[in-house]
Amino acid sequence: MREHRPAIFASRVVDRALRPLSKVRPGEGVSAVLLLLAVFLLLSSYYMLKTAREGMILAGEGFGLGGDELKTYATGVMALLLFGLVPAYDALASRVRRIVLIDLTYGFVLLCLVAFYVLGRAGVPIGLAFFIWLGLVSLFLIAQFWSYATDLYTEEQGKRLFAIIAVGGSVGAMLGPRLTDLATTFDLIPLAAVLLVGCVVLIHVVEARFDGQTQHIAKAPISGEGGFTLVLRDRYLLLIGLLLLVLNVVNTTGEYILSNVVRDHAMDLFPDQGIAAVEEQRREWIKAFYADFYSWVNVIAFFMQAFLVSRVLDKLGIQRALFVLPLVVLGAYGAIAVFGGLALTRAAKFTENSTNYSLQNTLRQALFLPVSRAAKYKAKAAIDTFFVRAGDTVSAVLVGVAIHELSLGRRSLALVNVGLVALWIPICIGIARRNRALSSPAVGPGDV
Repeated sequence: MREHRPAIFASRVVDRALRPLSKVRPGEGVSAVLLLLAVFLLLSSYYMLKTAREGMILAGEGFGLGGDELKTYATGVMALLLFGLVPAYDALASRVRRIVLIDLTYGFVLLCLVAFYVLGRAGVPIGLAFFIWLGLVSLFLIAQFWSYATDLYTEEQGKRLFAIIAVGGSVGAMLGPRLTDLATTFDLIPLAAVLLVGCVVLIHVVEARFDGQTQHIAKAPISGEGGFTLVLRDRYLLLIGLLLLVLNVVNTTGEYILSNVVRDHAMDLFPDQGIAAVEEQRREWIKAFYADFYSWVNVIAFFMQAFLVSRVLDKLGIQRALFVLPLVVLGAYGAIAVFGGLALTRAAKFTENSTNYSLQNTLRQALFLPVSRAAKYKAKAAIDTFFVRAGDTVSAVLVGVAIHELSLGRRSLALVNVGLVALWIPICIGIARRNRALSSPAVGPGDV
């Protein structure tokens, strides 16, 4: 890569500016900042849409269910759809190079956003469909971004630079909900689409910077077996999938607990006085609550990501850091089970989600650094979509049985989450052992 003197000087300035966050070596800073900005735009867009969808689905009803239950059960539909979507994504990845794969994915997403905006403005009830769609494409886009990052960097570079790049995601997740004040629920859709276009442009700039270094990789399709096959044949990948499954059973059950508290509070604030007017009042109050909630969660996550994650990974290493979130979950849901209430539930979810979005998210991406290229794109897509939504589906079944068959309340569900930590810890032990073996000089990335 040939650079003029001003570019070299600017590169050195960026390298020095990033060193308080992590160990940055000469020439690494600019590309890391570009990826940081790309994931910033991606997460800003996602959180704008995510905040909008909460108002759409929680304020209404469908199939005889309240929005909080409908939201939880919809994740089961997502898991079923992924049986078809993951193989389709694998087939596309096997035929095109990585930048074309990214362009096609974002192009499809943008077309869908245009369609949702038109339908929503026309008065069509899109809440459930939009919830399911966003739950699917957001996982693919985020997984694809980190697949791309693991394809650009070596394992050693990724362990140092991912903590920096993920800061962009934390800032985007922090600011995205605040941007919802710029528009009404439906008008957020085109604003989010503009941010996604910016994300694609930045990825193209990064691709151009790496073209001379990874040209043989960049122009080759992602060959190899499909994502589900790779996961089922490798213990390490399967354990990562199980980790995300358990994590999402816990997190989605926790989201139901919070949604249930929020919905009950909205019902108390705005009792029925005329269905249309009341539903709108509830929708806007819920939107405001979640905008505040997501913003504060991500403020905490940002500071953790920027100033703690790289230091925790440096001191503890990937293997030991895996046990931090299970311990946080143990304390958070133990507190909900004992005390309950909106304020404490919100505080417990602050703690869980901010740790998940910062430290756990960086760990989750770093676990794929020592695996093969096919595993980075195909197995990661399967794990980050199907296993995540499978966990959500298990949570939906759990919540349904608890509410309708056993008549259990929020505190009982919190106790179930406490018990799931007993499954979580052994999975972390297995991943830590295998990651240590894969990261040793005797075992290379192609061995998975």
